[in-house]
Amino acid sequence: MTTLSPTTARANLTRWLKRAADGEDIGILCGGAVIALRPVKIYSEDYAQREYGVTNAELGAFVKRTDAEIKRERKTGRLRRYTGNLDATLHD
Repeated sequence: MTTLSPTTARANLTRWLKRAADGEDIGILCGGAVIALRPVKIYSEDYAQREYGVTNAELGAFVKRTDAEIKRERKTGRLRRYTGNLDATLHD
């Protein structure tokens, strides 16, 4: 394992992150501990629950409220679907 001080790691952080992502064991000293850099898989279906600590019911209620809000905004004309042509969208 390559072990770095925080100062050394910070100076070339992108390089160390890329090496860790490629499977190399990289550690950064923090007090008396070595903190390992390792890739982590993120699964989109449970991201909100893990990141924000919400329950499935809370997430479902949020999605329902947001979908209803988007529908209302589209109906009033304040929200329009982006077609890929920014000039046309801004001038409509």
